[in-house]
Amino acid sequence: MEQKYYKMTIAGCSRELPICPISDTMDIAGFVMFGDVEVTEASAKALMDKCPEHDIIITAESKGIPLAYEMARIGCRQYIVARKGIKAYMTNPIKVEVKSITTDHVQTLYLSESDCALLKNKRILIVDDVISTGESLQSIERLVNQVGGQIVGRMAVLAEGDAADRKDILFLEKLPLFHADGTVK
Repeated sequence: MEQKYYKMTIAGCSRELPICPISDTMDIAGFVMFGDVEVTEASAKALMDKCPEHDIIITAESKGIPLAYEMARIGCRQYIVARKGIKAYMTNPIKVEVKSITTDHVQTLYLSESDCALLKNKRILIVDDVISTGESLQSIERLVNQVGGQIVGRMAVLAEGDAADRKDILFLEKLPLFHADGTVK
């Protein structure tokens, strides 16, 4: 079967995103920032131009990492990654479970004790590459709330499907969902 693509402009950069099956009735356009420095830099700048004041950026491992890094580099200079596994350096980690649209199983996100201390009483900006169902976003919110951080904003490069109708997130572009035949839903 021939690969289908969805053409769009993201922060001024033209891209063709491969359409990928998620279920028998739904496909998504695959957006991966890894390796795409142009889109990462342009998206970070565009998001920084509209983001609220914040002290620290947080994202979930792993696709949001390049964006969080670049936004922190040009802005607040600090970001934290909610990890998908416990690492040797993580003392007394806290955790939440998440079920993402792009993953076939429940995952767990962790923050180390030192990350929790950095987030406490700080203004936190949550960022991700794509917000779709909002499950990852809610999981990060639960982590931040557990440690006493103040969420001041939720941002993504793309809002997929119904997420584009949400009033509590800021994003650059709407990304449609697709029927199994590759046509827009």
